[in-house]
Amino acid sequence: MNAGPGHNGGPSLEGGASWRAHCWRTARAALLPKLPVEVVRLRVKRAKEIGLDYRTYVGVRASTGHDLVAFLFSSNALRLLKDQDRMRADEAAKLAGLIGIGQLVAVQPPLDAARVADTLAGQSVPVIAASAAPGLADGWRATRERLLAFAAAACTPADRILVIGDTALEADWAATALMAGYLPAARFFAPEAAAGR
Repeated sequence: MNAGPGHNGGPSLEGGASWRAHCWRTARAALLPKLPVEVVRLRVKRAKEIGLDYRTYVGVRASTGHDLVAFLFSSNALRLLKDQDRMRADEAAKLAGLIGIGQLVAVQPPLDAARVADTLAGQSVPVIAASAAPGLADGWRATRERLLAFAAAACTPADRILVIGDTALEADWAATALMAGYLPAARFFAPEAAAGR
């Protein structure tokens, strides 16, 4: 049927719309992958290695189509504040035990990035790069450039980096730089995430 002038492309008023919708849903379900058990086991193992619960890991992987290469933590997410210059021991131990994932730190003022990197190294937390986080005064372009500099430091496309933060401003970073997504620090450091559930 040809749409005439002024037609807004809305749903057809012809009969059989519910049947066509059923057929489309059935065909779509048939196309969805049915993963072999071995693949599921590998993904469960990978989620545990990088400290994510399985649902979060497969959700990020499904939305990007890629595995994660690095985490971008804000210093807020690591609870490094001006009066607290060390991470909690249990949280530092979790980061020190991650396998096969790079760790980047966006340092909020008034903290110094070099000092934060040294502090984390003293707690056995490996960090690829630590530098100043985008601030409130930075425009969209400057924020994006700072975030993409972290991707360059990790030698990976931005969509393979998951932002882990603690504020609404940090939640916007993932969309600004087209990163893999955003995860609140409270969820990342939750005891059930440590167990890989």
